[in-house]
Amino acid sequence: MQRALLASVFVVASCGLAYELVTAALASYLLGDSVTQFSTVIGTYLFAMGVGSWLSRYVVNKLTWRFVQIELVVGVLGGFTAMGLFLAFAAQSGPFRVLLYLAVLVIGVLVGLEIPLVMRILKREVRFRDLVSRVLTMDYLGALAVSLLFPLVLVPRLGLMRTGLLFGTLNVVVALYALRLFGTKNRPPGLSGLAYGCLVLLLVGFALAGRISSVAESWLYTDDIIHAESSPYQRIVITRWRDDVRLFLNQNLQFSSRDEYRYHESLVHPGLASLPQARRALVLGGGDGFAVREILRYPHIESVTLVDLDPAMTRLFSSSPLLTQLNGDALNDARVNIVTDDAVRWLEKHADVFDFVVVDFPDPTSFALGKLYSTSFYRLLKRHLAPGGYVVVQSSSPYYARRSFWTIVVTLEAVGLKTAPYHALVPSFGEWGYVLAGDEVPALPTTYPEGLRFLTVGNTPDLFRFPADMSRVPAEPNRLDEQSLVRVFEEEWAGVAR
Repeated sequence: MQRALLASVFVVASCGLAYELVTAALASYLLGDSVTQFSTVIGTYLFAMGVGSWLSRYVVNKLTWRFVQIELVVGVLGGFTAMGLFLAFAAQSGPFRVLLYLAVLVIGVLVGLEIPLVMRILKREVRFRDLVSRVLTMDYLGALAVSLLFPLVLVPRLGLMRTGLLFGTLNVVVALYALRLFGTKNRPPGLSGLAYGCLVLLLVGFALAGRISSVAESWLYTDDIIHAESSPYQRIVITRWRDDVRLFLNQNLQFSSRDEYRYHESLVHPGLASLPQARRALVLGGGDGFAVREILRYPHIESVTLVDLDPAMTRLFSSSPLLTQLNGDALNDARVNIVTDDAVRWLEKHADVFDFVVVDFPDPTSFALGKLYSTSFYRLLKRHLAPGGYVVVQSSSPYYARRSFWTIVVTLEAVGLKTAPYHALVPSFGEWGYVLAGDEVPALPTTYPEGLRFLTVGNTPDLFRFPADMSRVPAEPNRLDEQSLVRVFEEEWAGVAR
């Protein structure tokens, strides 16, 4: 019995951490800012576990059956939490954050009840000293196992909904095993039937999770979803309506095929067209291959290195016929080397220098992204810029996020780079900003490759002129230890949302 209960502790601990991770990851997918979501969800969850542990003192009778009942409730609630929250968010039914933290609190309290009850059941047969060490050892081992499996295996292969349902099923299996272990003496009537009913419910949910996810996402996106997958880093959704293909990462629009050429031509050509001597290019982010497509228009470019964190993105955009048609099959070009790595880590490990660098990261919506817009990052990036080379940084909207845009400009200048800020109208996003930087102020190009749909030599000077409502404002550099840009960005876009 001791070994069986200790094995149950391992499973229970695994399930408890899994619910915590599933809920935090779902919150970051739906609400953004993964640092904030993980911090608040985990903090609330641990507080609730403490409350559950304190409440366990009031459970005094029929401990084994109370443990079984708690396992069943935890299994069903924890298993279906991701599905329920996703449906609530998609249907916009009620205040989502209230539902989120209510779910975290309830599950946390129930999980907090589990270990104290197991310890009290085991104390009849194990000395207290051995009891504490064994239970806590199994508890921590279970947490370790889930923390490794969750990002590497479970989310990429099962997704968040099925991962939650899997661990809910494991909780119910523990309850069924306990029913068998403790026999029928004093067992509450109907408990065995309830346990099997919970198991069937979870298995049905697991089987239908894919359909339910598709239905919920169809409520979120107005166009038809033609591809959806979860990677360890983000939720990737591709939609299509007639000739308009759109990419969403964690529900944030990344491009529309109707006007992405405006964004990517503006990102690449004002800098690269002024570098006839350029041979080596580097793209950080941009796993969709559109920036690479524009760089490959220049015959003098001998190699392009693309560094993207998420292999799911580069795999999708190098294999899907629809998407390779959009990016000109750029990622399969012989001149392109795709590297799956964190940009900072890769830059720190390599000493290569490049004539032209494209920084196409998502906006600084979190501290994890904000570090990629800091003086530390730009100082590191500068070491990889060849003499006379340029770097261009996508810099959000100088209209909607004016202070954020000029903060990025000031941050680049703080590391000794001279800048040429500019902007372009992209209908899907509005006015969008870029910063071109180098050892010298970049000159305007006098010629462009053939086939561009938006840029011309004639309209390029207008990109570098800012009207009064987008003109330069005072700003401080974004330093790694302060991350002021993230706070400014949140304030500005929150104002847009209102």
